[in-house]
Formats: sequence, structure tokens, C-alpha cells
Amino acid sequence: MNQLDTQITSFEKLHRYLFDDKHVRGELVQLHACYQQILANHDYPQGVSILLGELLVATSLLTATLKFEGEISVQLQGDGPVGYMVINGTMLSRDNSQQMRGIAKLKQATEAQGLKALIGKGTMVITIRPKVGEAYQGIVALDHDTLAECLSHYFEVSEQIPTKIWLFVDREKSLAAGSLIQLLPDGGDKQAQLNDFEYLCQLTNTIKADEIFTLSADELLYRLYHQEKVKLYEPQLIRYQCSCSEEKCLNAIAQLNSDEIKTILAEQGHITMTCDYCQSNYVFDEKKLADFIDHTDH
Repeated sequence: MNQLDTQITSFEKLHRYLFDDKHVRGELVQLHACYQQILANHDYPQGVSILLGELLVATSLLTATLKFEGEISVQLQGDGPVGYMVINGTMLSRDNSQQMRGIAKLKQATEAQGLKALIGKGTMVITIRPKVGEAYQGIVALDHDTLAECLSHYFEVSEQIPTKIWLFVDREKSLAAGSLIQLLPDGGDKQAQLNDFEYLCQLTNTIKADEIFTLSADELLYRLYHQEKVKLYEPQLIRYQCSCSEEKCLNAIAQLNSDEIKTILAEQGHITMTCDYCQSNYVFDEKKLADFIDHTDH
């Protein structure tokens, strides 16, 4: 087993860390299986796969800054060859985990690379549905060249918090990773805090793709900040989980009236529904729908 294979076994985690005397927090996420499963059963062009990997990492980093239990959706939409691209996440406190799924919908075949070429003129829509409290939606124009820059801009506009983000994707090896540095202002010397933030951004900016894809979190943080006091918290587990189910399909079928259901069954012998995300097929024959049909006839 080579170094990359060894390191992949410790992926699927988001690490939070804090600089003890700098009023700055950080995050590091490294993914393999989750990214691989999102791409499975989809024949996306390379550029689309890469941007979807970046969006996956960006969404994971974003959830860690919000500290809530519930659901999040980060969607890119525009007038480019990709109609929309979305990552949906569920935050669970019971096992300190994130469940992720995602999809891209193309208007046309494309070999384009990069945010602007794929999405065109568009927006990033961030929707948050906490388990407790009000739902929130933020919309940010995709005015910057990269997704990392757009997400940093989101924090600047909506939270007024200086934030810097780095995103890395290796499509061939199905690796996606990223880092975030964020200022934690506390009412003290603002200029000194901003100087600390800029200094730590400069250190983080030295991350290389082969390092974030091969070093453990401990090794990478030591490589970047060995002269700093860094407190590393318990990692949050990240896994792929599609939310489709037979029950949700039946709820969708319930939107049809009894005659429509009977017509489809008469013509096809069954009703088949396919999940856009994971491509799972759900097949409902007359026996499975008998009680449902009887109910709608009354």
C-alpha cells in the first residue's frame, strides 16, 4: 500500500482548529469515498466533475462555520452549459457527522473547465433549514473567477467576516479537499487581528495539492503552522448518503389521481421512479399500489 492509499483510509473527515493567540479559526476537509460516490453512475465531463468536487468541499467547509443541526443546500445556477449544480448536506449531532449528496444538470454537452465557463452568468444560492429555528436563504452573484473566491465573498457580504478558502480536486484519483481560514473578531485591536489573519492566510496559501492529498491532518497542520499554537478538535465524519426512499416515491405518486395511476399500470404494468442523485430505481406494481389505488377511489 503506497502513501496515497494509506492516507485515503483516513479521509472523509472535517477537522476544525483554532489558533490559541491569533483570534483565527481554521478548517481542513479531505474526501475520497464521498466524492467518488457522488460521481458514481453519472458520466459527467471532466470539468463538471471537478467543479462538483469543489462544491462538495465548499459546502462541507460552510457547514462547519454555521454550527447547526439540520439541512443545507448550496446550488450554482446560471446561463452556461450547466443549468444547475447542487450539493445537499444533512448535519447530525448524534454522531457528529455530515451526510452529503450532489448532482449536476447539463443543458448541453461541454468540455469547458472552470466556474465561469460552466455556469456562465449566475448565482450561488445557499439554503439552510435548521432543525430548530427559522430557515434562511442567501443569494450571492458569481462575480469572481473561482468558487473559492465566490464563497469568501459570501462571508464578506453576509457575515462581514474576513474568510479565505482553498479548494483542491484530483478527478482521476477521485480526491477532493480544501481549507478555510476565518477571522474571529472579539472587539480588540482590529488591525492587529487582521494582520494575524493575513499572516495565517499567507502560510495556508503554501498548501500544495499533493500535500493535502497525501498528508494526514496532523502532518499538514504541522507543515503549515509549526511555529504557531494550534488546537485541533475532534474531527467530524463525512459520508455519502442519498435521501431517496420508497416512501418519498409513494408520496410523489400520491400527487397523481387514481385514473392516472391505473392508466400507467395498464400500459406499462408498473410505475418506475429513478433517483436523479444515486440512480436507484424504485418499481411499483399493481400489488404494491393496490391499497393506495383503493384509497383514492373512495
